[in-house]
Amino acid sequence: MPSAGEIEARLFDLAPGERAMEWDNVGLLVGDPERPVERVLVALDITEAVADEAIAKGCELIVAHHPVMNCRWLPVQSIRDDTPQGHLLLKILRSGLSAICMHTNLDVAPGGVNDALAAALGLEDPGPLGDPEGLCRMGTLASPMPLQEFAKHVCRALQANGVRYAGDSGPVRKVAVGGGACGDYEDAAIAAGCDVFVTSDLSYHQFLDAAGKGIRLIDKTPRKGAEGMTIAFLHPKSTQGILTELCENKNK
Repeated sequence: MPSAGEIEARLFDLAPGERAMEWDNVGLLVGDPERPVERVLVALDITEAVADEAIAKGCELIVAHHPVMNCRWLPVQSIRDDTPQGHLLLKILRSGLSAICMHTNLDVAPGGVNDALAAALGLEDPGPLGDPEGLCRMGTLASPMPLQEFAKHVCRALQANGVRYAGDSGPVRKVAVGGGACGDYEDAAIAAGCDVFVTSDLSYHQFLDAAGKGIRLIDKTPRKGAEGMTIAFLHPKSTQGILTELCENKNK
């Protein structure tokens, strides 16, 4: 059976680590690269509940989207049992689990999170938005629809209970998408002539200023859809696909 390090290398073939943003932390972040892996749990985030599930199911590896440590919002200065992050990391280590996290490198990868999001919304001719990192995507709808109808379409496509949106009710045709907290790319969406930008974690002031900037916004927070897009990409590649391929190679 393959090792955690071999699975990391195969995932990096699909979503190269050098494509991750400089503040990000991707790859095998916790565990032994030589640890043989037979069972993998795929998740959006590594939480206490996810770690408990992996342990209960006899998994050796968790493959997740968001980094479990040492990214912009989760710096690690100590690992202590009396802190939430330290307790989680110690649980992973003590149980012998390994953790691979594929974040912004997966967002930008061909066929990755943002390509999957564009496909889920039915965008035609999707391509890079034009932001410097090549992170977001844009495309067109087959037929224009009013903003309210498009917001309902986003809910249905992402199986979300609701979204927040702002803007006039005029027709939506050209759409920009960003799977995570991509509000910083609003200006790129405006420059590209997009009618609406679908992303997450937008602020009150971004909504307030949108009309004056000539852009309509849809916020799919909580990040409904990101979990499905992540698992849709990672699950067949980190479990059936990669494990089968590596196991076959090992047995030859």
